[in-house]
Formats: sequence, structure tokens, C-alpha cells
Amino acid sequence: MSSQPQSSLFDHLLELRNRLLHSVLGVLVVFCCLVYFAQDIYQYLAQPLLATMPDGAQMIATDVASPFFAPFKLTMVLSFFLAMPYILFQIWSFIAPGLYQNEKKLIAPLMFGSTFLFYAGISFAYFVVFPLAFAFFTSVAPEGVTIATDISSYLDFVLKLFFAFGATFEIPVAIVLLCWTGVTEPASLRAKRPYVIVGAFVISMLLTPPDVISQTLLAVPMLLLFELGIMVAALYHKKDPEADSEDIG
Repeated sequence: MSSQPQSSLFDHLLELRNRLLHSVLGVLVVFCCLVYFAQDIYQYLAQPLLATMPDGAQMIATDVASPFFAPFKLTMVLSFFLAMPYILFQIWSFIAPGLYQNEKKLIAPLMFGSTFLFYAGISFAYFVVFPLAFAFFTSVAPEGVTIATDISSYLDFVLKLFFAFGATFEIPVAIVLLCWTGVTEPASLRAKRPYVIVGAFVISMLLTPPDVISQTLLAVPMLLLFELGIMVAALYHKKDPEADSEDIG
């Protein structure tokens, strides 16, 4: 009798290993397709900064290997981002057999919705935040100071903002999950709205550069996404009793 649970655990671990290997393989396949264009990809990433730099100014590489490793690192991170739907599919394939029908109806949209929101956060940072923030930084440079940003420092800076905006755009998903698991309720979150407003600006201050533009451009979407999360969670709670009655029947 004891061998059956051990066998079941071994099967789950084997399945988990296979899903992880498939995910890593998916990232590597995307990377192999993009690595040839690594320099072009970095050039595209640098456009928001280059567009705001003074005439004649350019980016520099202070480390001997930076011209190679910075585009290489960017391509690897981009490959992970692009392979995210496939990675989520592997996660879904692993956990789906153990979920009830009503759980599948919630988890599947949340997984794909979280991917969309993460991409939306990155796009918002690149197309909205970067042009405004870099224009502000270059405009406040002291007279006589030549702007020449190191390519590795720039990459680390933008990746930090990408992750910050991508993560904060997941707020609706986090709220729905918290309400679904019973940790909180939409009405309770509405009552805490003043604290959330203060917290949003504090978090944006910690995650973004020390300028009002970047902080505001992160805090305002956080608050809007907070309200969106409450609306979606409230809709789910209204339907939840009906779903439970259907499962019981």
C-alpha cells in the first residue's frame, strides 16, 4: 500500500521535470531565433534614450566585453518574455489535472490574463514612461556635463523598470486571487482605498528613479488597476454561489 503514494509522488516529480525542461527548451528555441539580431534588438531598446540625447552625444561601453554581453543579456531576457505563453501553458498542463472544474474556469483566464498584463506593463514603460523620463533626465543635466550613458548601466536600468511595471500591472490578478482564496473581499478593499493610494505612491517611489514623472506614471496605473481588480473580483463573487451550486448539483 505504501508503494502507491511513493509511485504517485515520483510520477508527479517526473512530470514536473519534463514541464521544466520543455519550458527551458522553449526559451532556448526563441533565443536561438533572436541571437542573430541581438545588436539590432539593443539598438531598438536604446531608441527612447538616443532620441532625447543632445546632438553628437552617444552611448558608451566602459567595459571591454560590454558590446557583446549587453545585447546577449537583453536577448536572453527577451526570449524569456516571448516564451512566457508557452511557459504558462506548461504550468497549466501540470496543475490542470488536479483542479476542479470551477477552479479551471478561473485559473485559466487568470494565467493568460497575467501574461497580457505583464506585456502591457512593459509596453507602457517603453512607449510612455521612457520617452518622458529620459527627456526629463537630459533636460536637467548641468551645463558642461556631457551625457554618455554606459550600455550595461542603461540595460540594467530599463530591465529594472520593465520588471517593475510588468509586476505592478499584475495587480488585478493578485486581487482576484486574494478574494477567491478568501483572504479578503472587494468591500474590504474598497474601504482601504485611502491607504492603497498612499501605498501606491510609496511603492512607485521605491521602484522608479527619483523623479516625479516616473513615480506618477507608475502610481496612477497601479490605482487604476486596483480598481479594475476590485471590479473583476466583485463580479466573480456574485457568480460564485451559482458556480458552487452547480458543482454540488
